[in-house]
Amino acid sequence: MKQKIPFYYHVLLFVALFLFSVGWDMGSRAESLTVTLSFYGLLFGFTHIFTIFIIYLFNYYLICPALLNRRRILLYALSVPVSLLLFTGLRYMIEEVVIYNLTGFHNYGPESLKFPFYIWDNFFFGFPSILLSVIVYLSWQAHVYRTRNQLLELENRHAQFALLKSQVSPHFLFNTLNSFYSEWVEKDEETAADLLVLSDLLRYIITESDKERVPLERELEFIENYISLQKKRFENQMSLAFSIEGNPEGQTILPAVLIHFVENVFKHGVINDKTKEASINIVISDGSLEIRTRNHIQQGENYSSTGIGFKNLNDRLGYAYGDNFVLDKTAENDIFTTYLKIPLNRP
Repeated sequence: MKQKIPFYYHVLLFVALFLFSVGWDMGSRAESLTVTLSFYGLLFGFTHIFTIFIIYLFNYYLICPALLNRRRILLYALSVPVSLLLFTGLRYMIEEVVIYNLTGFHNYGPESLKFPFYIWDNFFFGFPSILLSVIVYLSWQAHVYRTRNQLLELENRHAQFALLKSQVSPHFLFNTLNSFYSEWVEKDEETAADLLVLSDLLRYIITESDKERVPLERELEFIENYISLQKKRFENQMSLAFSIEGNPEGQTILPAVLIHFVENVFKHGVINDKTKEASINIVISDGSLEIRTRNHIQQGENYSSTGIGFKNLNDRLGYAYGDNFVLDKTAENDIFTTYLKIPLNRP
């Protein structure tokens, strides 16, 4: 789902608006128009609509996203006179400078070209460009928001269904793990501790992954537990630089997003070579989270196999965050890197 309306929609809207204005003008004054006046009427009618179109685009693509989308209503209200002044200046430049130098005709009479009247008159004529851009912008954003929520709800239902299919009596599983833990805690504390970590990983996947948001601290704990178990797998030969910077307290995040990047490092990267150290770096700052991963590619590894998972992740992030995220991956010189930046939410 596109977050911004396709550009040709704007063009079609203003073509229709121009044709309507021409039809209205000709219908009301056609009998009194000479051929010359009809030509210049069309010319200045076009320049008027064209100037509205430029300020409409300026307001739609720059002012509305920067101010309206962030609910800075007072600042937006203060921007309206600026937009109207831009409309006035642009219209004057096109009609009273460029066209006048080409044809010798003014759109406004000598008295009307006086500064106070021209400014006031064009404030009135320029206001539709502001109003129309706000109506179109808010209408499209409402449409995008409804569609995104519907898609996210559908995805969550699919995820819940898949989760239910994969759950083979979770309580039985946890009770069994607890029994093993109780048995091993006195015999082998290290193995018992690993069982406890595994139990916590499974509990998180089963109980948290279907939620809309989870505490960031819990998500990071899950990542740390996952890396801890992988370290056991490589028998402490794992060559990975892992770091978390910033304070996760009081922040929430879409669940099971970070594990996509961490898991790919272990699944497709070189982890047990000291000369080819992999890295996972998570930075929390200014209400956002960034994760960067870097690893050497295993020989014979086909990184195109990660394409479906990457696309699914991109779709999921799009449903949850709209355009407000950055997701990238590169594979160059046998080194694979990924990067994600997402906004964090407070509960």
